[in-house]
Amino acid sequence: MARAKFRLGDVVRHRYYPFRGIVFDVDPVFNSTEEWWESIPPEIRPRKDQPFYHLLAENAETEYIAYVSEQNLLPDASGKPLRHPQVAELFVKEDGRYLATYLLAH
Repeated sequence: MARAKFRLGDVVRHRYYPFRGIVFDVDPVFNSTEEWWESIPPEIRPRKDQPFYHLLAENAETEYIAYVSEQNLLPDASGKPLRHPQVAELFVKEDGRYLATYLLAH
């Protein structure tokens, strides 16, 4: 099993599509429906045996939840603030990093 490259609170961007987001959960391997997986264009369809990330995602038009394979994510070093409304519910920004609030409570 692969070790996850990104951690909770990491800001990432998609390798092919114009969106970015913050990691709020990680699956060690693919954990969605076969229908979802087959809906991805074959030329960028990811392997299932890698970490998949749940993101509070945003593009130029809207905010949403995304499920993305590790191979299709890159670190986002833009420093631009995230506008997804749920970011403030799940994270606090400290020293330039996002920290998960539920981890701080323990």
